[in-house]
Amino acid sequence: MHDAARPDLREYAARLRLVKDQALDGPGDAATAKQWAAGKLTVRERLALLFDEGSFQEVEPLRRHRASAFGMADRRPYTDGVVTGWGTVHGQTVFAYAHDFRIFGGALGEAHAEKIHKVMDMALSAGAPLVSLSDGAGARIQEGVTALAGYGGIFRRCAQASGVIPQISVVLGPCAGGAAYATALTDFVFMVQDTSRMFITGPDVIQAVTGEVISHEELGGAGVHAERSGVAAFTYDNEADCLADVRYLLTLLPPNNRSVPQQHPSADPPDRRTDSLLDLVPADPRASYDMTEVIAAIVDDGEYLEVHQRWAPNIVCAFARLGGQVVGIVANQPARLAGVLDIDASEKAARFVQTCDAFSIPIVTLVDVPGFLPGREQEHDGIIRRGAKLLYSYCTATVPRVQLILRKAYGGAYIVMDSRSLGADLSYAWPANEIAVMGAEAAANIIFRREITASADPAATREGRIREYREELMHPYYAAERGLVDDVIDPAATREVLIRSLRMLRGKHESLPARKHGNQPV
Repeated sequence: MHDAARPDLREYAARLRLVKDQALDGPGDAATAKQWAAGKLTVRERLALLFDEGSFQEVEPLRRHRASAFGMADRRPYTDGVVTGWGTVHGQTVFAYAHDFRIFGGALGEAHAEKIHKVMDMALSAGAPLVSLSDGAGARIQEGVTALAGYGGIFRRCAQASGVIPQISVVLGPCAGGAAYATALTDFVFMVQDTSRMFITGPDVIQAVTGEVISHEELGGAGVHAERSGVAAFTYDNEADCLADVRYLLTLLPPNNRSVPQQHPSADPPDRRTDSLLDLVPADPRASYDMTEVIAAIVDDGEYLEVHQRWAPNIVCAFARLGGQVVGIVANQPARLAGVLDIDASEKAARFVQTCDAFSIPIVTLVDVPGFLPGREQEHDGIIRRGAKLLYSYCTATVPRVQLILRKAYGGAYIVMDSRSLGADLSYAWPANEIAVMGAEAAANIIFRREITASADPAATREGRIREYREELMHPYYAAERGLVDDVIDPAATREVLIRSLRMLRGKHESLPARKHGNQPV
């Protein structure tokens, strides 16, 4: 029997709209104005920039915390300070969670954490990328240990999803304490100049414990993490540009480790000659040039996305396409520190190689390296242990791997830069290549030291021995004659040769020995 006093479904729907509008609007105009005054967008504005228009489906928008102490019972806003859900980015399903700094400063409590746990579980189950938009003050102290347990759940899920789905962190405000570790566990970190801050302990704690006075920007700003710590892979001047590149990066990654990145046909001909390289790269191994210009000349339409551009600039790591296929490029940069390998360059490249291998992205290694950076500081800071990370990453990578030696490749650095002995599928060299234990000058000084010292004309003797060493062991075809290089190619044919090689390797299948996991150098 119908109850006349009971509202009908239309009235229930109208009430629902009012509640949903309240959740969408957030804490009000004053809080929104304060967010804008800080140079930051609101959580809804950010999600609108990230996802395709109208595609975002929110999960648990009506969730509220259940804490009661310290006045929390009277402050129970919808969403509990984090918006979670999924949508599409260029048509591909992507999950996200985004802190709302206007609610409890974006601090994480029990309900807040459970919402994040749920969307992380959904992303892993669906096999889709996960993006976090961080703008929060760490753990919600009013909720005590339950907030800390919430971070533990995030850490565990980040680790479980590592190498299974792409995880991207976008820091758009404060990111302190546990939130910083949640960010560090992901694959890529984006930051914005002047508004992003990331640290384990803030300036106030540091001053109280050590007496040191330091600003938020000096401690954990975007510049610090882009140039010194290496935490930030990408930095931008504003949020719109930042989120636009997050969308672009997602087009270069597969949805999960069981898929490959989408092919994007290009009008750039696969057999296009790269004659500009003949003038761009000097034959003299001591002369400098910009490796990014080489990359731009080779890849489709000259487009590439460089990772960690401001950290360890003596090595370049970038995503690009060759013949429509996504590739990861690792390249020495002669324009910075002569392209030498050091601790930071080794760790940067090792991380990039591992990421490419996890997500089935072929690796192209462009080599022009004089060796490892010598010095007491490097040795004492662990170049042996930390440089071995790059060796380990290449040795365990099972994706297609192609090496190209442009000019010099000396000593252990030649081996480390994905030589044939490490398992590169194909190795090519340009006709001015020099592959040797060391440069001819250093080699002659060691081998013929006594002869040069005893000579009536040491300079002439030294020059003669240098020339002899170079002609005997460093001529362009020495490695090819011994099968260490598959072919010596015309630089103008580089693009065509690389694309042809990658097409051949597309069906590569390689398995590592059965084991629980390796024990990578740390």
